Amino acid sequence: MAKIIDGKQVAAEVRLNLKNEVQEFIAAGNRAPQLTAILIGNDPASQTYVNNKMKAAQEIGINSCTKHLPSSISEDELLKIIDELNENQSVDAILVQLPVPDHINERKICNAVKYEKDVDGFNEINVGRLALDMETIVPCTPLGVRQLLKYYNIETKGKNAVVVGRSKNVSLPIAMMLHTDKSHHDRSMDATVTICHRYTPRDELKRYCQLADIIVTATGIPGIIQADMVKPGACVIDIGITRIPIEGTDKTKLVGDVDFEAVKDIAGFITPVPGGVGPMTVAMLMKTTVKIAKNLAFKKL
Repeated sequence: MAKIIDGKQVAAEVRLNLKNEVQEFIAAGNRAPQLTAILIGNDPASQTYVNNKMKAAQEIGINSCTKHLPSSISEDELLKIIDELNENQSVDAILVQLPVPDHINERKICNAVKYEKDVDGFNEINVGRLALDMETIVPCTPLGVRQLLKYYNIETKGKNAVVVGRSKNVSLPIAMMLHTDKSHHDRSMDATVTICHRYTPRDELKRYCQLADIIVTATGIPGIIQADMVKPGACVIDIGITRIPIEGTDKTKLVGDVDFEAVKDIAGFITPVPGGVGPMTVAMLMKTTVKIAKNLAFKKL
C-alpha cells in the first residue's frame, strides 16, 4: 500500500513559513510583497484559480490585486498594461492567467512580462536560464513537485524517472530539474530521465514506466497510467487533472492521469487528485512572489 503524498499538508507548512518570512521582511523596513494577476475573460476555471491565488496571498501577508480584462481586449492593449506593470516599482510579481483568448499570442504575452517579475517562470529568459542550470524563476508546478519529493525524502540521484507529458510550462521544466547535475544548483536531482507523452504507443509507455523509480505524469488523460505500468515501490506523481461525469448522476468529479485505486496498491508513494500537486502549485507561487520581492528590494539597496 503506497504512502499518500499529502500536498495539502505540505502546502500548509510552506504557507505558514512564508507568513513568518513576510512578517520578518516587513519588520526589517521593507514593504509587503505585491502580486498582480491579469485575468482575461470570464472562464470559470480561470476565475477560480486566480481567486485561490489571491486568497493565499492575503493569508500570507502578500498584497495582491487582479486586473480583470474583457476577452475582447486587443493584444496591443494587453501588452501596454503589462508594460505599465513592468515599470511600476510597487509591483513585484506579475502573472497572466493562461490560457489567453485565441486572438492573442500566448508566447508573446509570456515574454512581455519582465523576466525579473515573471512569477510563473514562463518568460523565455527564465526558461533558458533553467536549461543552463542558472539561478532563475522556476514554474510553480515543477517547483511544487520538487518540494514534495524533497519533503518525503524520495531519492532521485541515480534513479530512473519517466515524465509523461511534454508541455513547455510543466513537463519540460520537471524533466530538466530531475536530470540536472546537483553540483550546478541545489534544485537539481541527478536522475536519468525519459520523456514520454500522449502519443507514445501504450506498449512503449508501459515498457518505459516499468523501469521507472519515479513517474511524473501531466497529460490530462484520465487513466493513462495503469497498474501494470508501475514498478512495485515506485513513486507516482500525478499532475493531471480532468473533470469527468459521475456515472448515473448529473454530478462530476476530478480525476488525475493515474488509475489511483489500482496503482496505490503497487506504488511506494503516490499523490492523490485532488489534494496532491495542486495545493503545492499555489504555495510555490507564493514562495516565488516573496523571492522576487526580496530580489528587487536588495537590488534597490
